[in-house]
Parts: sequence; C-alpha cells; structure tokens
Amino acid sequence: MDGRKKRFAFIDVYNTKNTTEELHNFIIDWNKLYDYLKRQWNCEKVFFYSGIEIGDTNTEQEYLELKKLGYEMQIKPVMSYRRRDKIIKIICSNCKEVNTKNVAMGYDKKSNCDSELTVDTLGLATPGIEMCIFTGDGDFAYLIERLVEKGVSVKLVSSNARLSRIGNRRFSSRLRNLLKKPGIDLIEINNLKERIEKIVENSEN
Repeated sequence: MDGRKKRFAFIDVYNTKNTTEELHNFIIDWNKLYDYLKRQWNCEKVFFYSGIEIGDTNTEQEYLELKKLGYEMQIKPVMSYRRRDKIIKIICSNCKEVNTKNVAMGYDKKSNCDSELTVDTLGLATPGIEMCIFTGDGDFAYLIERLVEKGVSVKLVSSNARLSRIGNRRFSSRLRNLLKKPGIDLIEINNLKERIEKIVENSEN
C-alpha cells in the first residue's frame, strides 16, 4: 500500500464475516482490523456497516466499543423476511394423480446497508484517492464502476477462493469481471489472516 495516498476503508460486515468464516475458517478481530487499517494502510476513516437484532445487548455493547475505538458506525436493525413458499408436485403411486403442495421455506434475516455504503463512498469520491471496500457482493459492481469514473482507485478486499463443499464462490462474478479494468484490484483477505484473526481460547470443562 502506498502510504502517500489518501485512503478510506468501507466494511460490508456481513459479507466479509461470512467470507472469512466459510472460506478460510477464521473469525475477524475487529479491533485488530481497525488498528491494521489505520497503522499499516493509513486509512483516514474506517466505515463499518452491519445489522443488529433487537434485544442483542452483547452485540450492542461490542459495537459501542468499536465506535469508541474510532470506527464510523452505520448500524441498522435486522429484519426478518419470509422466503417464498416452494410448490412441489406429488404423484400418487397407485392412481398416478398429480397433486401439489406448498412447502414453507422459513425466513431470512437481513439488514441491508448497501445504500449507506453507496452514499458514503460517493460523498468522498474525489480523483486520486483510494477506497478499500471489504465485500464480495456483486450488488456493488455499478457503484465501483462509478467510483473509478470519478478517478478513485478501488481495492476490493475479499476472497476469490471456492467453497469446497459446493464448488462456488462468495466473490461475485460481476466483481471478477471488473478486475479486468484498470483502477480495480483484489486483495485476498486470507493474506491478512495473521494480522486480523481473533484468537478464541478454548475453555475446558
């Protein structure tokens, strides 16, 4: 990283957390990450985008401490969304009559901070600066293109590794296509593991 460049970091927490835990089997220590981004990457500001469930006092306290540390916090409540029911066909083995059945697919929990991240990046977008965006979410592809058009250099911090058990990636193909363009690069987050990993001590009963 060029220490002379004006630099900001933007962390899509949900996507980044899932990337490190599912692909590389480590948990991020947000305190270590903030320190690394400030001291090693010389980021002027570090933005943190996440959700919190109502009544989750532990996470609420953790986020208050991160705000005191210096993160620019953008926190929204987690909402539950019902998945669309799945319709299945059942064929009677005796009469061969086809019947249909609705199967409830449960709920997804989501807190979408995409608009906040978009507004914050565009508000700081001036020629010559560098933005480190922690995400593999293809929904940000259009935003990243606009940032580059404004003269911003974009570093995507994520992972292009495959999920071995199902063979696909968490890093969107839309973002991979953008890597072919000048001004957009990928920083493999697993290369930061030694500096940002949370050390969890196993307690013995």
